[in-house]
Amino acid sequence: MPFLQIPAESHYWLSNARVPLTLLTNGSFNWPLVEQFQRGQYRESLVAVDIEVRDGTVGRVQPAIAGQSVEVPTVDAQSGLIWPCFVDMHTHLDKGHIWSRSPNPDGTFEGALKNVQQDRAQRWQAEDIYRRMAFGLKCSYAHGTQAVRTHLDALDGQGEISFEVFRQLRKEWKNKIFLQAACLVSLGYFIGQKGEKLADLVADSSGVLGGVAYMNPNVVQQIDRIFELAKERGLDLDFHTDESLDASDITLRYVAEAAIRHQFTGQITCGHCCSLSVQSESEAHQTIAAVKQASVAIVSLPMCNLYLQDRQPERTPRYRGVTILRELKAAGVKCALASDNCRDPFFAYGDHDGLEVFTQSVRIAQLDHPIDDWAQSVTSVPAEMMGLRDVGKIGEGVTADLVVFKARSFNELLARGQSDRTVIRQGKQIDTTLPDYAELDDLMR
Repeated sequence: MPFLQIPAESHYWLSNARVPLTLLTNGSFNWPLVEQFQRGQYRESLVAVDIEVRDGTVGRVQPAIAGQSVEVPTVDAQSGLIWPCFVDMHTHLDKGHIWSRSPNPDGTFEGALKNVQQDRAQRWQAEDIYRRMAFGLKCSYAHGTQAVRTHLDALDGQGEISFEVFRQLRKEWKNKIFLQAACLVSLGYFIGQKGEKLADLVADSSGVLGGVAYMNPNVVQQIDRIFELAKERGLDLDFHTDESLDASDITLRYVAEAAIRHQFTGQITCGHCCSLSVQSESEAHQTIAAVKQASVAIVSLPMCNLYLQDRQPERTPRYRGVTILRELKAAGVKCALASDNCRDPFFAYGDHDGLEVFTQSVRIAQLDHPIDDWAQSVTSVPAEMMGLRDVGKIGEGVTADLVVFKARSFNELLARGQSDRTVIRQGKQIDTTLPDYAELDDLMR
């Protein structure tokens, strides 16, 4: 049960709340920080606020010491944290929830590829994809996510099936979750007529042109080709790069250099980038410099990469498989965090929950000390990367899409799962009941 109940009226106040300063649109103002969390080296930049909600939009946001009209319903947030809704900008909804029928016994990347390929060939018709994707969206919505980008396997005829399902779901979920789709094939697929046909399909679906960049003798030519196709159609780009612990994998650098060479003005996102974590400092800094110059944004997927990378039989892993987020961010590169795969051969667990992504990422990549700016990595930063204005922020005139937690600090938020959170969409409280796994039982036989 949500710990707060929001009134049905269109005008009310959320009082006595705390908000991370970096999530306020006017956070640069001189807001008084909550003194309780300014002690010692571990500081939390939280502000105590009252938030007015009127007709689905945030009205005034003011220090909690101010008073409100007694004529307007007021809900005491009990010093709980209020965040904007989550933005999950790297998922694979088409693969989701097939673990029960297609597990990955050895937990390796190669095993995941093999099992997904087999499952896709045998089962990925429209109804199967639709129901699993819809299940994932139900989870996302209940947890408080308002925007999702999903990659769609698009090899040959699969692209037409999956993009048709996506367009149907985008229409059905229009007023709940903003949906984007990026095609997913290896970059070699774009050489030739099949690649042009896929690029046209993506353009017709208002999607993002994407693919997996593998090191090979023709990788530069392949990257150049996808840039050409994107420029011709005015599409943004989203790559899977360097998802390995092989220090010689440098496709991220090749993408950045291609962006500079092509003078590309669209949004470029690169996901994973794991090999940066095992490269020398000089190699990594050379890539970071190119990424910064090319305005490439990075999305890290710590849960999935931790699950797959450095997995060997009967051996404890030595490496986390997570990219060097602190160094990238320090260089001025936009960095987001996302859920990636969910209950499929690439990641056996997960629940499409932006808070779990944030919590686990902070723990895995040691993003605390200080923690404050990282709240943007699952809210405003991925929203910018998806081209969404005024999403992932709290401020006057912004739609009241909010998540209210009982936790009163980052520490409490990261220590407990917050299953009793209250989710507000367009000013109205929603049902946060999660879908039952049994809904998919007939698809698992």
